[in-house]
Amino acid sequence: MQVAVAGYKGRMGQMLVKELQSGDWPALAYATGTVPGDNPEQLFSADIIIDFTTPAATRQHIWLAAKHHKPLIIGTTGLTAADMQEMRDAARECPLLFSANMSIGVNLLAALVEQAAARLGPAYDIEILETHHHYKADAPSGTALMLGKATGRPSALPDRSGTRTPGSVGYAVQRGGDVVGEHTVSFFGPGERIELGHRAHDRSLFAKGALRATQWLSDQPYGLYSMRDVLGL
Repeated sequence: MQVAVAGYKGRMGQMLVKELQSGDWPALAYATGTVPGDNPEQLFSADIIIDFTTPAATRQHIWLAAKHHKPLIIGTTGLTAADMQEMRDAARECPLLFSANMSIGVNLLAALVEQAAARLGPAYDIEILETHHHYKADAPSGTALMLGKATGRPSALPDRSGTRTPGSVGYAVQRGGDVVGEHTVSFFGPGERIELGHRAHDRSLFAKGALRATQWLSDQPYGLYSMRDVLGL
């Protein structure tokens, strides 16, 4: 299967190309890639497209995937609720998979967070701490927001007075050094605290997860999917 990588010279793009050329994925082959300024149509000569770029570029790729009826994997962060609706609409014409984090471990963590929040209930306050390298632009990260969504509670950042809606999920953000990504979800209850967390030590785990999703999505009908579908969670 021929794989195109949008933004193939970016940090994640280079990792994806390296993995595709490693020999560890015999069913997949690197076909082509783009950089800013290229015509994105060239990506859709391949069998499947992987996109870890920017929201502006991803918006073009979503509708080109629908136009060409080609499977598209999206790992871009910073997308809006309107972008998610665009994905749902486009997925009527192509298989489309979106995840704010392609790590197998993080997606398992999200499933555990969902179970814990449901069983612990409103008596437990929930806080999410995330740490990334100093180049990370979005804050909170897409992964932190994904974990917040898994709690089933509204997400809220403090306003200028330092207050927020009761029962909402709080976020704390740290940026520094070359940290790949760390996330801790804390449940604060009467007399105890429960912590669920994940630490990424190697960026290649995101590329490996994306390629696992690529293999899975190639056989799926039109629709919008996530890594939890890939993992059967």
